[in-house]
Amino acid sequence: MRVTSLLLALAATGFLGWWFVLRVPPEPAVVSSMRAPAEPAAVRVTVVESVAEETRERTLLRGRTEANRAVDVRAETAGLVASEPLRAGARVAEGEVLCRLDAGSRAAQRKEMEARLAEARAEATAAQTLSAKGFTAETTRIAREAQLEAAAAALELVERDIDRLEIRAPFAGILETDAAERGALLSIGDRCATLIDLSLVKITAFVSEQDVDRIAPGQPVAVRLVNGMEREGAIRFIGRMADEDTRTYRVETVLENADGQLRDGMTAELVVSLDAGRAHRLPQSALTLDDTGRLGVRVVEEGIARFRPVRVLRDSAEEAWLTGLPERATVIVVGQEFVRDGRRVEPLAIGKDELG
Repeated sequence: MRVTSLLLALAATGFLGWWFVLRVPPEPAVVSSMRAPAEPAAVRVTVVESVAEETRERTLLRGRTEANRAVDVRAETAGLVASEPLRAGARVAEGEVLCRLDAGSRAAQRKEMEARLAEARAEATAAQTLSAKGFTAETTRIAREAQLEAAAAALELVERDIDRLEIRAPFAGILETDAAERGALLSIGDRCATLIDLSLVKITAFVSEQDVDRIAPGQPVAVRLVNGMEREGAIRFIGRMADEDTRTYRVETVLENADGQLRDGMTAELVVSLDAGRAHRLPQSALTLDDTGRLGVRVVEEGIARFRPVRVLRDSAEEAWLTGLPERATVIVVGQEFVRDGRRVEPLAIGKDELG
């Protein structure tokens, strides 16, 4: 009986305790700790106050130099080379003989054609006289005149062939190869020498389809060559057909080369100046990537770090000119890799001249 009474008393006590817990709310501090963790501390970062500056956008094109003209001077008739060869590097004037071929039997052929022409002329004259008097048929006169014209044409062919024995420079330039050696047999189409004209040098580069409409003939360009030489020029030509493989367009500029310092085939860069605009000049170290791989910088807005995508107008080893930011921006230059969007930061401002 006592045991039963004790059990009933314990059960009543447990029920009253359970009811009290449900009825009485927990302390506010306990509720707060259960609902949200403590806010993380602000991250210390170094920032610069950047203001957009007036700048001229540029695009960089890579290409190479080309001779203004280059041609393989070839034989138009066959024969043995009778002249001493000019050597590579020699400067030649327009019309100068590069190779002289032996005439062979061409002098005799010319005499034969001259004799046939004289005979045909006499026969044509006689036929015309007889035809006028009615002593010969009109067809005979026509045949004699045709023979005269054929003889004249044959003589002209021989004389033209003799003229081709001297292979001359089509323009003033520099020999890129030795001329054909004395005694060499040249057939029609064989090369006598390679001649190049470097008085002007073309710079050939290629521009992407995104930028081709931003440049135009006449725009100034700065040319930087692989040997460190720099020249100024202007765009002369922009292609209308894209390369099938690269989807780029051919761009040409021409440089004066009176001093002969420029060579064919040198690697070159064309820096094309585009329209003026405003951009931020920031150190390369300020650039970063977001989770999707976009290029940008992190800025501080009301104490919070935010990612802002940018576009690079031009850059160097130390700094870059960027667009995509407002006129004034607080840009993180140290610590941007350790914060994410929405993280509270504690900025330490420094001047751009203090950046290392």
